[in-house]
Amino acid sequence: MVDQNAVYAAAGDPTPLPSLRWDEPPEGPVLVLLDQTRLPGEETELVCTDVPALVEAVRTLAVRGAPLLGLAGAYGVALAAVRGYDVEEAAGLLAGARPTAVNLGYGVRRALAAYRKVAGGGGGPEEAGAAALAEARELHRQDAEASARMAEHGAVLLRELLPGGGYRLLTHCNTGRLVSGGEGTALAVVRKVHRAGELRRLWVDETRPLLQGSRLTAWEAARSGMAYTLLSDNAAGSLFSAGEVDAVLVGADRIAADGSVANKVGSYPLAVLARYHHVPFIVVAPSTTVDPETPDGASIEVEQRPGHEVTEFVPTQVPGGAREAGMGIPLAPLGTQAYNPAFDVTPPELVTAIVTEHGVVSPVTGDAIGDLCSRSRQVTIS
Repeated sequence: MVDQNAVYAAAGDPTPLPSLRWDEPPEGPVLVLLDQTRLPGEETELVCTDVPALVEAVRTLAVRGAPLLGLAGAYGVALAAVRGYDVEEAAGLLAGARPTAVNLGYGVRRALAAYRKVAGGGGGPEEAGAAALAEARELHRQDAEASARMAEHGAVLLRELLPGGGYRLLTHCNTGRLVSGGEGTALAVVRKVHRAGELRRLWVDETRPLLQGSRLTAWEAARSGMAYTLLSDNAAGSLFSAGEVDAVLVGADRIAADGSVANKVGSYPLAVLARYHHVPFIVVAPSTTVDPETPDGASIEVEQRPGHEVTEFVPTQVPGGAREAGMGIPLAPLGTQAYNPAFDVTPPELVTAIVTEHGVVSPVTGDAIGDLCSRSRQVTIS
């Protein structure tokens, strides 16, 4: 099991709390999550004793981010197994909790395959549950390792594209320790150059409507001692126009076989701005986020979130965050319809490079993505 506290401590981060941990109190195993809907005001943990509670945490974004959702899916299968619940039913509930995030289903399938192998070979429920848990822990270890490798590859790429350091980097949503068993994806690259003294400024998009940038990325940047500035999403264009952005770094929730990238809504407009202003647009994601079964961007199912996330404001101090309509302060007239996709899709021709633990894909083409898949150590599970 990865000791995420040790990862935080090594980075000089004060009072660390892991985003996800497995615990075994006397009353039975549980999965403990840092409730991201309560940040930055409170560091509160959610204790999941069963899969429905974990599914609710996934849907309400208490736990979020592609790599961490993969870990949650794997540990969720293990939780069902060791507590004696219907493992197949639990796997189905978990895999369908958020349709765009490919890592969630990947983690579920990894742990489920380990469980089935032992159960199908004559092993008892306890032995099969232990196998599922061991697989979840192995995925956790692999994710932390992948995070470190992505940080290294991304830093090297920045130095090649932008010699001299002093980077002014723009990021969107949250891609740090809160989404990973390690230091994250895009924000792990930022941390790498920050520690090397090469980061001049991190521009942090608020990331509306749930403000993952201002609530989460700014929180991580402050704890790491970075020089950062928060901006509203629609102010990014003026930064580009003023020549204040050297590169854009974002994560991904699904990468199609042609290199199309689904990421938090607002990423595609940044890619368009970056192309117009000749600024590199870099995607940082583990190879498990690549889905060769999804042929192109048009084939990616984009999750539609509840409209009240746009029409109401719910302070993070409200228990559970923005979970139910009518909980918050109205921002629009009663009955207003809202368009609230969780993600948008950036076509490969707007992506300068995709950074994975196996190296950098650039230019981004279907052939290059296929080569990445063949080189990766992904486990294909039927």
